[in-house]
Amino acid sequence: MANRLAQTTSPYLLQHADNPVDWWPWSPEAFEEARKRDVPVLLSVGYASCHWCHVMAHESFEDDETAAYLNAHFVPVKVDREERPDVDAVYMEAVQAATGHGGWPMTVFLTPDAEPFYFGTYFPPEPRHGSPSFQQVLEGVTVAWTDRREEVAEVAGRIVADLAGRSLVHGGDGVPGESEVAQALLGLTREYDEQHGGFGGAPKFPPAMAVEFLLRHYARTGAEGALQMAADSCAAMARGGIYDQLGGGFARYSVDREWVVPHFEKMLYDNALLCRVYAHLWRATGSDEARRIALETADFMVRELRTAEGGFASALDADSEDAEGKHVEGAFYVWTPAQLRDVLGEDDAAFAAAYFGVTEDGTFEEGASVLRLPGDTGPVDADRVAGVRARLLAARDERPHPGRDDKVVAAWNGLAIAALAETGAYFDRPDLVERATEAADLLVRVHLGEVARLTRTSKDGRAGNNAGVLEDYGDVAEGFLALAAVTGEGAWLEFAGFLLDIVLEQFTGEGGQLYDTAHDAEQLIRRPQDPTDSATPSGWTAAAGALLSYAAYTGSEAHRTAAEGALGVVKALGPRVPRFVGWGLAVAEALLDGPREVAVAGPIGGELHRTALLGRAPGAVVAAGEGQGAGAEFPLLVDRPLVGGEPTAYVCRHFVCDAPTTDAGELAAKLGG
Repeated sequence: MANRLAQTTSPYLLQHADNPVDWWPWSPEAFEEARKRDVPVLLSVGYASCHWCHVMAHESFEDDETAAYLNAHFVPVKVDREERPDVDAVYMEAVQAATGHGGWPMTVFLTPDAEPFYFGTYFPPEPRHGSPSFQQVLEGVTVAWTDRREEVAEVAGRIVADLAGRSLVHGGDGVPGESEVAQALLGLTREYDEQHGGFGGAPKFPPAMAVEFLLRHYARTGAEGALQMAADSCAAMARGGIYDQLGGGFARYSVDREWVVPHFEKMLYDNALLCRVYAHLWRATGSDEARRIALETADFMVRELRTAEGGFASALDADSEDAEGKHVEGAFYVWTPAQLRDVLGEDDAAFAAAYFGVTEDGTFEEGASVLRLPGDTGPVDADRVAGVRARLLAARDERPHPGRDDKVVAAWNGLAIAALAETGAYFDRPDLVERATEAADLLVRVHLGEVARLTRTSKDGRAGNNAGVLEDYGDVAEGFLALAAVTGEGAWLEFAGFLLDIVLEQFTGEGGQLYDTAHDAEQLIRRPQDPTDSATPSGWTAAAGALLSYAAYTGSEAHRTAAEGALGVVKALGPRVPRFVGWGLAVAEALLDGPREVAVAGPIGGELHRTALLGRAPGAVVAAGEGQGAGAEFPLLVDRPLVGGEPTAYVCRHFVCDAPTTDAGELAAKLGG
């Protein structure tokens, strides 16, 4: 029989709807049930494309005996971390504080008051490597709950008090200046991997936001070292196994320092951030490779992740069926020499093996290799490469595809809108701008809907039940502002302003600090508040960036003040942990540059508008349009006449303007082009 998860919109929860475990979604009713039965809550948190979540589900949650014990002694609650990042953040902080590490699946035992008292991540079905089996853990917790209740209550109380005491020091002493940015750059240089690009060791994550900071810093200061780290890291990733050499798009991370073997899941947010980074790298250097990767990644998102309603799905799984019908990681993507020969014949297979680094021993499991570009093949015949790539892609398409997590997450769609709008504008691909606009329409229609507050997720055009968190407001506003710049449609500026007003009213605390949940959101054991950029910009830094851009567009002091207040945290964290506040540092660069306000009185998509969009000045905002109505849509265009009847650009900083120009070359020079 199906459990209560069958009624939900989360693909991850739906994967568990037929488990013999009597799952509840996170709800007051679940905790009421635990109180009534006087049993603890087992909280299990994961997400649809998580490999070890699938493993634990198969071993334990699909096992009748384990399920019967669980149902008798606990109220089991299943949470999709992508739908409820607030629940995930609060309990992950507790897990990390208690065990020193975290990860998914996350397994936490709670009192009926939602206070955690025992934690872990993946538990195996039998004892392994010093780790108890899941059954042993369940029995141990049951005994503690029954016989040592005071001890459990004391532990839970101590953990909650410890979490409550972790209030954030937010910098408070003003905005990051030259000194903090210089220290951050020095910190990144220390952690830079000279040999393989990127930062730190294995596992190695694509540093999209740190690269944005480096590109902006180079644009503002001319620091060649910053550009070099950015360009070399992007080149190494583009040639590595982390990039899908046949279908485009990036995997989640590399398990090694050399970018050879990825963790094969593909997330919307990584691809949106990296698509935009490569487009910006092309803008800075004119690199053909950067252009190719930006466009292939944009095309991957549209082809593989776009939903029927025009939004973008969250992820593709790492696992899929291999030739024997077993679900294994990477099966869709890897190749053996024999598989190459089957598709290409002897000659082309030998060529492809050398070109893509496929060896007899393999770089992955069981003699298979991840395709990459080792680059030691000398000059190659581009037509032959294109032919081989097309044949391999067609053959791969016949393989069982990885599963897709179809839910649409507001924040990640905001990132995708920004990437597709800019990539489409730079490379004359109006279709990409259209896809960005359709996704933005979906967010307004379904995620804002009647309630005028953002909903975190939707699926099949139906809004989920969970309120948007700060990153949803920040990233969606960022996407709308990018769309306004590219399309000249002032409605997107208005929608961004509407979202950012909610940030000011609902998410802002004392002294400029921000919270991840709204003032009127469900109260958890702690109000989550994380300013660090990890896989995506934190809500805190995303909001700071959008507030700053909106203030530049409108002259709003309230938004400028809020942006500066929020950037106090970057002043505090930038010099200490630059890798984990990359987007915050990129926003700091925009602040140090102004940011510049560019008004183009002239046609959308005309030469001056395009030149303005290609300007490298960090965080510059662009308003374009002609005629009397343009000023009504964009305050920047008010009283901006044509000069001599020609399209005219005005470049201002803090609303003090240079002389207007009708010359695209002069405009490019003013914007660091």
